[in-house]
Amino acid sequence: MSETLTKQQPILDNDNPEIRKFEKVNTMIHEDSNSASFYVANEIAELIRRRQKEGKMAVLGLATGSTPTKVYDYLVKFHQEDGLSFKNVATFNLDEYYPMQPDSIHSYVRFMNEHLFDHLDIDKKNIHIPDGTLKKEDIRAFCDAYEQKIADLGGIDIQVLGIGRTGHIGFNEPGSSISSKTRLVRLDRVTKLDAASDFFGEENVPQRAITMGVGTIMSATRIILMAWGEGKSRIIKEAVEGEIRESVPATFLQEHPNCDYIIDEAAGSLLTRIETPWLVGEVNWNDRLIKKATIWLSEKLEKAILKLTNEDYNEYGMGNLIAEIGSAEQINLKVFNQLQATITGWPGGKPNADDSNRPERANPYPKTSLIFSPHPDDDVISMGGTLLRLVDQGHDVHVAYQTSGNIAVFDDEVIRFLDFATEVDKDDKLNSKMKAVREFINNKKPGEVDSPEIQEYKGLIRKGEALAACRYCGVPEKNAHFQNLPFYETGAVKKKPHSEEDIQLTVDLLNKVQPHQIFAAGDLSDPHGTHRVCLQIIFLALERLQEQGAKWLKDCYVWLYRGAWQEWDIADMEMAVPIGPKDMKRKINAIFKHQSQKDSAMFPGNDKREFWQRAQQRNTETAFKYNALGLAEYEAMEGFVQYHFKK
Repeated sequence: MSETLTKQQPILDNDNPEIRKFEKVNTMIHEDSNSASFYVANEIAELIRRRQKEGKMAVLGLATGSTPTKVYDYLVKFHQEDGLSFKNVATFNLDEYYPMQPDSIHSYVRFMNEHLFDHLDIDKKNIHIPDGTLKKEDIRAFCDAYEQKIADLGGIDIQVLGIGRTGHIGFNEPGSSISSKTRLVRLDRVTKLDAASDFFGEENVPQRAITMGVGTIMSATRIILMAWGEGKSRIIKEAVEGEIRESVPATFLQEHPNCDYIIDEAAGSLLTRIETPWLVGEVNWNDRLIKKATIWLSEKLEKAILKLTNEDYNEYGMGNLIAEIGSAEQINLKVFNQLQATITGWPGGKPNADDSNRPERANPYPKTSLIFSPHPDDDVISMGGTLLRLVDQGHDVHVAYQTSGNIAVFDDEVIRFLDFATEVDKDDKLNSKMKAVREFINNKKPGEVDSPEIQEYKGLIRKGEALAACRYCGVPEKNAHFQNLPFYETGAVKKKPHSEEDIQLTVDLLNKVQPHQIFAAGDLSDPHGTHRVCLQIIFLALERLQEQGAKWLKDCYVWLYRGAWQEWDIADMEMAVPIGPKDMKRKINAIFKHQSQKDSAMFPGNDKREFWQRAQQRNTETAFKYNALGLAEYEAMEGFVQYHFKK
């Protein structure tokens, strides 16, 4: 095999009965989605080989979407590098939008061909996917035949599932019956909202879909449900620890005799064994866990940290902590001082001051600060208050805009800017471009990739907005670096994997700026994945520079910010920068400079509010939480976690 066996092992002991105390379905947590995907792909491969020895077909139920793509990558790798044959494999896909042409970029037929089937030796007649081209009157007969084909092959051996934000499996929306079979369904509003980015607008998402039923899924011999990322953590907790109910179809899986949830750490972050392990059983206390537990207890009882008592700790499963430390007062003071030390109005370090209890060094001063912004507005949305503070305090602030953000610009914005340009300059060449743009946009189909020229224009619109925000914040235009990383430049929501070119561009920029501070987006719940890839590129670039012995790196701190999609947990924050009312208004004004994202963003995710509203709410909420714990009251706060280099 191409991976070591240890890579595929779950990171926690799922056989421990204490761990499973609150969990109603077997749940295996892996370090990341890559190792989890390998684990699933390896199990599928073992089934196929076993069936080959038995002279039987292996019947797989397959899912689409971003969740299983790495599993499919591994299966292709096993076929191409290890000789795994798929000639004895039959597949049945969970669902398909209706109506839907098979060659559409939104079709699950096309998705499966591109990600899996075109790269295998599978017999095409053994591939089964719901038909989105049927006449409505033919759908019922098709669904009955679909069920019969599964039965004729002896049923599905392994059914692979993802999970929707509403808890849907396949397109079995809330309200689906446990006995439901393959059928035509109407999509839930939340499901359509989550699919809106792929279709470039909610109005373009099909209203219906053909899906296997819950009963069809439950009849599989083995079920594997996968989930990655913090965005799935809430519904995973509900599906694993909640009561069985039709409003969350995934809870039906609790009744299946051979079902595993295979998830990464982020998706499992709200499970009781991870979020509050002291409620599960005895824990080995360390500073981070003590801090996390004390903050949790304070919030649970709505009491300031310094008011917590021995009885409070004992009542909520932390009696052994009291026994170890000695008293509630000692614990309270320890955690209070830790939290107090995270608060600083000097994110670049306070010069000529004792920095022993401050998150940032006093020297050198001034510092060179490099802020990486995945999209052209993430810098001001997520850490605009800190950016302004760094500039105000005399630091040399640079901003690296990692991607062009061009797909998030509405077509009408391009016409508006070109209209202005043609009014300013009556050039025939410009008029000809304007005519071509209008013609392309007028004939553009939903989800169609823009022409290279329009992609360039949209990128220039966002570049101009970013420069306007820099000027407003006091960042010199020469300090704005537009990387336009190649992985992003597909013109579609789906991006390419990061490449050597992406890493080298980042290495070159870091060597050029040689910052004392790096700020990067750790906002990994970004539903479109760009933030995650951008952070991976930065980490890989830093590892390379470390290997190359870059001297400046030894005196560099790396801070991770959030805010566009979610915020750090208070227990994890290592630097919290207060924002006063005046600076909060300045931050919002900086966000307003990104006019193409104002009023209505192309990809709002599951939160329809404008980005400035989300940022304001998160920042004020962080300040409120600090205050509720017994610390000073601020208007708003931005939180950061420090990234520590591998030794």
